[in-house]
Amino acid sequence: MEQKVRRDRCMGDNLRRLRNERDLSQEKLCAALQLEGCDIGRTTYAKYESGELNIRASVLIALHDLYACSYDEFFKDL
Repeated sequence: MEQKVRRDRCMGDNLRRLRNERDLSQEKLCAALQLEGCDIGRTTYAKYESGELNIRASVLIALHDLYACSYDEFFKDL
């Protein structure tokens, strides 16, 4: 019996929106995250935005600090 993986809700659109609102490329955002001690590459971050990977809590916390926004912004319209 083949089992299909059910996709969960994705916050990728919100991650992309927040990044674009601050006029940041994925490369610049990842560089800023690395300065905050969050070692993440652009390809991994792109997978967060596309929904291929679930975002790690440590990355979400670093983005929260970097964007100075509420956590609600990450979950908007989900």
